[in-house]
Amino acid sequence: MMGFLASGAALTLGWVLLGVAGLTAVVLGALPNNRLPMARRRPGSAEQGGNLQRVATVATDTVDKFMRGRSGSLDVILEEAGVTTPAKDLIVILAAVALACFALGLVMGQPVVGLLLALMCPVVGRMMLSMLADRRRRAFGGQLDEILQMMAGSLRAGYSLPQAVATISQEAGDPVAQEFARVTNETRVGRSMMESLDDLARRMRNEDFYWITQAIGINREVGGNLADVLDNVSNTIRQRTQMKRQVAALAADGKLSAIILMLLPFVIALVLFFMSPSYISKLFAEPLGWAMVAAGAVMLAIGGFWLAKIINLKY
Repeated sequence: MMGFLASGAALTLGWVLLGVAGLTAVVLGALPNNRLPMARRRPGSAEQGGNLQRVATVATDTVDKFMRGRSGSLDVILEEAGVTTPAKDLIVILAAVALACFALGLVMGQPVVGLLLALMCPVVGRMMLSMLADRRRRAFGGQLDEILQMMAGSLRAGYSLPQAVATISQEAGDPVAQEFARVTNETRVGRSMMESLDDLARRMRNEDFYWITQAIGINREVGGNLADVLDNVSNTIRQRTQMKRQVAALAADGKLSAIILMLLPFVIALVLFFMSPSYISKLFAEPLGWAMVAAGAVMLAIGGFWLAKIINLKY
């Protein structure tokens, strides 16, 4: 096996796989947008599509049939991250990137490195989606004060609670507008307003917004001036936000140090890979090297967990 990977056939295979990955990228670029079919928009008109579009449709439909009923967690993270790309398309994209990484490793004469990069592609993709979801939640939390002011103002102007929520979906920025538009649409089709708001709080994982939903629920049961209640909640959330920013400023130095320490081994390995490939390749060519890599990965994971606990302040 190692003899084949070191031969010219492996190089040829690498170039072929690179071509396949490039063709896959072209096919993905030919995917149709998430629009209504032509037959529904213009009855009697045939849907126009080239060969690439048909190949793309077949590929994504095949992945969809295979992943049907198994991509629940992926659909949830895509929804939380605000990504409109369907899960089946994202899987095909990640497969193409992994194939390109493995082919690049074969072309460069480092099949083990290419295999590792290919295996890391799904992990990196999942991490990027988590980062997008966290960024979207932070943006949502940063707009809570604006949400409460707009809702209280709408209620004082004589709007009902559903009308106030609909106003926020039209006037606020993303992601608040998207999430409140979803609440409005769910309410229009018969779902309870409180159930939609509770689902939004769970989806955004925002404790402050959970307090808002609780305040609205209690007010709907016992009555009273909801606008004044929202003003009091807004004042409390504003004070908590100020405290969060102070804690974040004090912990910024530790977070930067943790990021540098976690990235340092990978940066050094990358520099050695380009400066002296024969030196760094011994880690992946001998059993002792594999043992050292495994030990380093374990120690790096322990150190990362330790640093995360240190800089993640609870208050």
